[in-house]
Amino acid sequence: MGNMGSDSGVERRALVVEDDEDIRALIEYTLTTQGFAVTSVGSGLAGVDAVRETGPDLITLDLGLPGIDGIEACRRIREISDAYVVMITARDDEIDRLLGLETGADDFISKPFSARELKARVNAMFRRPRTGATAVQPLPEDDHEVLVHGPLKVDVDGRRVFRDGTELDLTRTEFDLLTELMRTPARVWTREALLRSVWGTEWASDTHLVEVHIGNLRRKLGEEKDGPRYIRTVRGVGYRMEAE
Repeated sequence: MGNMGSDSGVERRALVVEDDEDIRALIEYTLTTQGFAVTSVGSGLAGVDAVRETGPDLITLDLGLPGIDGIEACRRIREISDAYVVMITARDDEIDRLLGLETGADDFISKPFSARELKARVNAMFRRPRTGATAVQPLPEDDHEVLVHGPLKVDVDGRRVFRDGTELDLTRTEFDLLTELMRTPARVWTREALLRSVWGTEWASDTHLVEVHIGNLRRKLGEEKDGPRYIRTVRGVGYRMEAE
């Protein structure tokens, strides 16, 4: 998996999975000007192979690809990579967005979009330095920032989450969302505040990004209808951690 920070001098790598030549050229140009080494492919299967070969830090993934579509490609990519994934859809449609996000995508853009919008979203994603999980890591060190809420434990520096001692497999965005909520467990976060803090965006129309990721996070935390709850929905406002 790629190095997420640009401080180390290692060039960031991007993979563009797009069958439309004009869109592909726009994305390639935009990401190249942002300092990425860009690889491009035209199908979902080629995209999965390219992830294995290049270890990208960022992937743009078109929803309507030939062969396996972007949703299936994203599912397969998520099994082997923790790169940021931006889904691109030709249909400004709620179902497409939700399906794309449930596969583990971090953001979406609907066509037509401008180079400026893509650049802003990518900049927001990389604003906070991150380190990906390696295959073998020790349990949280004494000097790590560790957050505890009931059976949940978050090793912030190691970017690991445990429930009753069992490690959970969260995406980068899900991890950031949980960390924000657990750092201030009594605070009620509005969707807009979470957008600013986690996604670095002010687009009010994207508040459903928060809703979908909260839903995915709840599922991974093991929340059930009649079982333990960790995240409370404050009706008409937003979310906070459930009282212990």
